[in-house]
Amino acid sequence: MVEDQPEEFSTELGETPAVAADLFGDRLPLAVRYAEMLADAGVKRGLIGPREVPRLWERHILNCAVLGEALPERPSPLSLCDVGSGAGLPGIPVALARPDVQITLLEPLLRRTNFLEEVVRELRLENVTVIRGRAEEMVGKVQVDVVTARAVAPLDRLAGWGLPLLRPYGQMLALKGDSAEQEVAEHRAALQKLGAEAWSVEVVGAEVVSTPTHVVRVKAGESPGGVKAAARRAKAVRASRNRRNR
Repeated sequence: MVEDQPEEFSTELGETPAVAADLFGDRLPLAVRYAEMLADAGVKRGLIGPREVPRLWERHILNCAVLGEALPERPSPLSLCDVGSGAGLPGIPVALARPDVQITLLEPLLRRTNFLEEVVRELRLENVTVIRGRAEEMVGKVQVDVVTARAVAPLDRLAGWGLPLLRPYGQMLALKGDSAEQEVAEHRAALQKLGAEAWSVEVVGAEVVSTPTHVVRVKAGESPGGVKAAARRAKAVRASRNRRNR
């Protein structure tokens, strides 16, 4: 009897797509270096599967970088938090494509934050800060204009983590697959309870990548995250004031 042989697959990083130059401009060499780090240390540390290496550009880096076109124009400078950043997706591609945006990579696992810090140092990304922690712990400590996330959790749970980190009238941009419309339909009540005023599903990068990115845009109201989040933010502010007054 002949045993089934494992399916062979390539672990070679593909050539840099020509369209990457349009997205990253003079920061293209940094994007190439990031791709190399993902294909090497990212795979060795279990942040990226080896089967993903040949499609790192198309499926991951470019797919995330096009999110830059969905960012709101105001305020300026714009601040963004990538929740559950993992290997830096979408945060680092967005930081490379949009150096005008101040980006926080929020990640609870040490081995991932170590990798992210190495990438930030290697690429000298002055517009990126890495924080180790859970979103629930950052309410009142992190407040940004935009929250992003990719493949982190279902929409209702993600909104529960992300919306409380927004400033009033901020936006959450969640990268989702083909299920985006269904998730929005299923979680409308949860979004309203969390202080969202509007939501929509948009497609970005249709002219750039072969598989466009589906983005759920959630616009928060005056109290992002709802009443409980507002109370936690107020408590965090009081605690911070008390520490300064000691």
